Amino acid sequence: MSIASAPERVSSDAPMSFASLGVSKNLIDILTARGITEPFPIQRQTLPDSLAGLDIIGRGRTGSGKTLAFVLPLVARLAENRKGSTPRHPRGLVLVPTRELAAQVAETLEPLARALGLSHVVIHGGVSAVPQVKALTRGVDIVIACPGRLEDLMQQRHCKLDQIAVTIVDEADHMADLGFLPVVTRVLDKTPKNSQRLLFSATLDNGVDVLVKKYLHSPVTHSVDSAESPVPDMTHHVLCVERENKPALVQALASGQGRTLLFTRTKHTAKKLAHQLSQNGIPSVDLHGNLSQTVRTKNLEAFASGEVLVMVATDIAARGIHVDDIELVVHVDPPAEHKAFLHRSGRTARAGASGTVVTVMTPDQKSDVDVLTRRAGIQPQRTKVQPNHPLIAELTGPLAPKRMREIPQAQPQAQKQGQPRGRRSGAAKGKPVGSGGKPRASAPARSAGSAGLSQASGAPRRPGSASGGARRPGSAPGASRRSKRT
Repeated sequence: MSIASAPERVSSDAPMSFASLGVSKNLIDILTARGITEPFPIQRQTLPDSLAGLDIIGRGRTGSGKTLAFVLPLVARLAENRKGSTPRHPRGLVLVPTRELAAQVAETLEPLARALGLSHVVIHGGVSAVPQVKALTRGVDIVIACPGRLEDLMQQRHCKLDQIAVTIVDEADHMADLGFLPVVTRVLDKTPKNSQRLLFSATLDNGVDVLVKKYLHSPVTHSVDSAESPVPDMTHHVLCVERENKPALVQALASGQGRTLLFTRTKHTAKKLAHQLSQNGIPSVDLHGNLSQTVRTKNLEAFASGEVLVMVATDIAARGIHVDDIELVVHVDPPAEHKAFLHRSGRTARAGASGTVVTVMTPDQKSDVDVLTRRAGIQPQRTKVQPNHPLIAELTGPLAPKRMREIPQAQPQAQKQGQPRGRRSGAAKGKPVGSGGKPRASAPARSAGSAGLSQASGAPRRPGSASGGARRPGSAPGASRRSKRT
């Protein structure tokens, strides 16, 4: 069955409740207790079919509520069969492309699964596999996994998928972009052919059709907002600045009291910029692929909780990381293609909130940015600025008080047996860790994004966490060569 031939149902804005969609009362009570009372369009469209056991293709941009749209039918289906999972044989599988997305899915799943007596474990590289193996050996109902580490454990016979009842592939197009589709197909080959399969993604291209044809049975396609659809509550600005004035402009954009996310093209630039901002009294953390999982988690938690108001990230944060109340997204370096631009920009104006996106452009980048915005389908306000231009104050709002502090230079440290890669004393003490890997003084606390289950989830739990009898993993090394890709 190809995507083109799958029946498609368009979104409806008619008011509906979770009860009218078929969600059970005990799950509705959990959602209500967390302030979730009205389903988003993607949830309104998919839940009747997914709760009925049909295969689903869900199309919608990041931030549209896809996670809750597949978590609800997953736990409901597994709760119907109370036999429980046997050791090494989970009954539900969620495949995701990144560690951060795995943690975010687990954050949404945990309260719902706990209420129904279901257990889960998060499996990905970058941390020790030992706690994950112990959880699988005891038996868990649901596995949330990046494909590389999961395949490793399957090959070592720690996990078998022959009892899987529901499989979810989230961010399938990102899987394709990262080259994970061969691993995903090998994993899906091990699941029962008659099991239910749900595929959710912002876009459906670049090989995703292969998964649909081979693994989904008469799927129903639900389209809400594609990644190319404009976000009505997102305001776009392009600020043209001379190259020598760009650092001062970026610092000015990061100086507000709101939560701000800056995107750079390279890991080195992200690390350097976070360091410079912190030295200049703007507490910042970085997020990129060169950081250990422990540091990435600490920095993300610091940003989501409001300990620091600024995060500098590469495209690792453009998808799958959901932090509430990001007021400003700044493309310090414009991305190379429009899909990355849209995914980056989608970190703000989530769950019905409004947000502002600023693209910093030097004169030599004008033609590239023109093409980028045209392909993204946006018409930004273009302004030639100096760092003290009055528009900057309008975009950032009141300035946050500066907090001067010393930031140590990064020190290389050899990995030791039994100690997680990149572990530092600051991480062990639970303090946010910056580009140097050392503990930082905390920024003034402010209202943080909502914790736990939410329509746009906040900080993820520590990756590798397990619930319902699955032991919380440690952070010793042990990722295999393949699992490091995830």
